[in-house]
Amino acid sequence: RERRLIHSRGSRHDVAIHWYGILVAIGFLAGFWTASRRAPLDGLSSESVADIGPWLIVGGLVGARMLYVITYWQEDFSGAPLADIFKIRQGGLVFYGGFIGASLCAIFYVRKNKIPIWKMADALAPSIALGHAFGRLGCLMTGCCYGKACSLPWSITFPRDHVTHPIAVHPTQLYESFFNFALFAGLAWIYRKKKFDGQVFALYLMAYAFLRAINELFRGDYEPSKHLGILTPGQLTGILIMSVGIAIWFFCSSQTRKEKLQNQE
Repeated sequence: RERRLIHSRGSRHDVAIHWYGILVAIGFLAGFWTASRRAPLDGLSSESVADIGPWLIVGGLVGARMLYVITYWQEDFSGAPLADIFKIRQGGLVFYGGFIGASLCAIFYVRKNKIPIWKMADALAPSIALGHAFGRLGCLMTGCCYGKACSLPWSITFPRDHVTHPIAVHPTQLYESFFNFALFAGLAWIYRKKKFDGQVFALYLMAYAFLRAINELFRGDYEPSKHLGILTPGQLTGILIMSVGIAIWFFCSSQTRKEKLQNQE
């Protein structure tokens, strides 16, 4: 979970580097940078992306931590010091919670500043996937979100202090990171050819929910009590996210058709 660095001035000094936080930070930076480069293609300023950034970061981190604490309250936080709720350097963030928190903050910001909400959502969508890809690499370094036992050639074995050691498991963090890098590339390409505002964001919601549901089949970190029947918490939330994506697709496409008809009249 941590890497030790040794400084060379006569004595050794061990410095713990928390790769989870570093990779999450890289994800945020890469996401905002690519979104700011993409936004002007659709009439948005790069500054609008930079200005919404702090809102997304705060909303994302608060939402992600809140959902984790709610989900694992009994296992990790009941009876523990209250300060443990704020310790996120080594993990303990749930993506769907972060996505919901960031979305609420984004809606507030764009409405307050009269920015076209679906244009902004489209500009951010590919970059959400890119940032998430780096975040999942952070999960790998921390050892959370691990997979089920696996005998395939690409299985991985975590260090001795990990709950799965010495069993080889699916590298589910790498699976999802790959999915997200591919999703980023695909959505960035579609962005240049989109037919209506909201299309790219809706596609992101539907595609990610589907890919996440597949990846959940290989996850091994859920307690049986967290399942609803055969569905994991990620799959349950994915059904909601998929439904929202479909609704946004039909709403935005129908609005565009109505505007075209009105212009023709």
